Amino acid sequence: MASPATKTSSKFFKKSRINIAISGVFIACSATTNIALLAILPTTTWAQNASTSAQTTLEKPVASLKAVVVTANTSDNTVSAIVNIGDAPLSRTPISANVIDAQQIEAVGAKRLADLTKFDASMSDAYNTAGYWDYATVRGFVIDNKFNYRREGLPINAETFIALDNKDSVEILKGTSGIQAGSSSPGGLINYNVKRPTVKDLRTVRLEGNSYGNALASIDLAGRSGANKEFGYRINAAAEKVDHYTPASNGNRQLLAIASDWRINKDSILEAEFEYSHRSQPSVPGMSLMGSQLPSPNSKLNINSQSWSQPVVLDGLTGTVKFEQAINSNWRWSAQAGTQKLSSQDRVAFPFGCTDGDNYYTNTYCPSGNFDVYDFRSDNESRSTSSAKLEIKGQLDTAFAKINPSLGVLVNRVKDRFDKQAYNYAGAGNLNSFVALPADASLTGENTNRDERSTEFYFNNSHNWTADFTTWSGVRHTRLSRQSVRTDGSRATDYDQNLTTRFLAASYQINQAHMVYASFGRGVESEVTPGRSRYTNAGEALPAMTSKQYEIGVKGELEQLRWSAAWFDITRPMFGDLGSCSKTASCTRQADGSSKHSGLELTAATPTASATQPWHLDGGITIINAKRQGSVIDTSQNGLKPTNVPNWILRLNAAYKITAIAGLTLNAHLSHEGKRAVLPDNSVSIPEWTRLDLGASYVTKIGNMPATWSLGIENVMNKSYFKESPYQFSHVYLFPGTPRTARLSVQIAL
Repeated sequence: MASPATKTSSKFFKKSRINIAISGVFIACSATTNIALLAILPTTTWAQNASTSAQTTLEKPVASLKAVVVTANTSDNTVSAIVNIGDAPLSRTPISANVIDAQQIEAVGAKRLADLTKFDASMSDAYNTAGYWDYATVRGFVIDNKFNYRREGLPINAETFIALDNKDSVEILKGTSGIQAGSSSPGGLINYNVKRPTVKDLRTVRLEGNSYGNALASIDLAGRSGANKEFGYRINAAAEKVDHYTPASNGNRQLLAIASDWRINKDSILEAEFEYSHRSQPSVPGMSLMGSQLPSPNSKLNINSQSWSQPVVLDGLTGTVKFEQAINSNWRWSAQAGTQKLSSQDRVAFPFGCTDGDNYYTNTYCPSGNFDVYDFRSDNESRSTSSAKLEIKGQLDTAFAKINPSLGVLVNRVKDRFDKQAYNYAGAGNLNSFVALPADASLTGENTNRDERSTEFYFNNSHNWTADFTTWSGVRHTRLSRQSVRTDGSRATDYDQNLTTRFLAASYQINQAHMVYASFGRGVESEVTPGRSRYTNAGEALPAMTSKQYEIGVKGELEQLRWSAAWFDITRPMFGDLGSCSKTASCTRQADGSSKHSGLELTAATPTASATQPWHLDGGITIINAKRQGSVIDTSQNGLKPTNVPNWILRLNAAYKITAIAGLTLNAHLSHEGKRAVLPDNSVSIPEWTRLDLGASYVTKIGNMPATWSLGIENVMNKSYFKESPYQFSHVYLFPGTPRTARLSVQIAL
């Protein structure tokens, strides 16, 4: 549902569809399992009661290879793969990051990245709608779907649906990412880690449904074989009937994922995995302003409901292979390769602007609620990404310091191919009434094919000068080559660029439980002027946009409370068009000031709820002061807030284990987001909003099989609100929040 005028499409390569048939399982609920539903929603929040022992990823038996075991509420003690500045746990690194694990994902029934914002106060929505791929913001910056996503630590394209059924964790790195990625926008990186073979045999079935008819069935199988249990496997499969609360937006999806490993010996391990994902669902366009007025939020309105509307179809085949070898007790090396093949059919009855007599509203609907509708179709899109990484890590003990260097090289190749697209005026619609419009699927528009090659060399190091004082440094040099051309052969661009980014930090361990740190980092983005005749510098590479971030923080643990505080200041260069851009050579693409985001992040958490400590609290607050500065093209923008950036975000999760009823836990989740600017001139904002979810989970047995039941409701007060206001493709979009939704699930260990 990206704007046909600006979106980059690709050529769809046809594959035979994998259909995953999962037998339905009917479970009769015994009268003895009579849970008094004291709470309503199954948001089994950050406190989890499900046993993690059976699902714990097998610790690698390699002499020098660091095992990573992710369990609930231990993200600060987890070694994050995406941070990539050493093997210290997050609680001891000078970087802000969060790890959302599989137990948290399953507890709230999360299906997509947008469902995970409730776990992080620095993360919010950015043009998230049903039937399309996810967008996210971190620290107020939109995470670039082409460059800011990783899977198993390797680059991927997130212009697709990324299933969570087979993900062991989702890592969120906050801030600039110049030492983790050669070219990326500020805000952070998002990395998906897949589920791996387990120590013990694992056989689970999950069934889930909600009050709108959505139904999910999934299986998770894992185990080991061989004389010494050297071969491991993990199989995840899921099938879902996607019934959405918005009319005319139902669909379906399937997933098949297989991960395996071979423990060759105590010093060597080989891992391989792949997944196939399919999703078909009509997308739901956002609403917009009625002139300068906010309409009433309506989550049941679907503008994409013409007789000729078709679903967006997203297919993906992704896989990685990795070999890791310990050289000795201090040094190890690894080689990793990955590939991703995406195909999509992008179709929608697309609302854009409004024609009212001689007046044309370019970025909103008409005051009457009228809007123009376009028949948009971009079939046969194809996106492929291939990458390979070689890395060595080690430890040196000198007379002055303990040194932990790592160096490596990452090679990445991108190839996007598209057909011509349809973007044709179909007629006018209205927010208050449905009007049948004629289809026009004529392929009248061109797309843009894209090729990219990059080679990144990086070196990261930490110096432990004393037991308490550590300095951190990193540098990454990227050699980048990009080409693009329209599908008719016009507007070709071709440029090469070398980019270097650095990172510096220092940390001091005040005592065993408290650490302070300060860091400085850079991120870099590369841009080329579009090859359009309106530009005086068409096709020319622009200077690299180098973002800068300063961060000061403290992390600590006070008795039963884990907490952190971080102040950040990020400055990102901006570009704009100087001139009218109304005719040939009438404007110039150039640097135009910056966007500055500064703020404060506070987090706190108590241990997982238990019989001896029945309460669990976990939450965070992010306060963001974002503003535009230094613009010479439109000085009226200086000092104003960017659109769709809330001034503050609160996330709070609570759980209480009922000691009188073994296995029963009550849960609550509260989200609050401050007001957001809708228009660049800040003349209109959407109000702040608060949402409450309540839930309960019950661990019991069905026969001799352990089972976890979850039940509840999202948005228990059924509040009507706009959750986000992205100003995308030079147009205002408004997305309503989820209405009250009940969900019931059961997970059975066979």
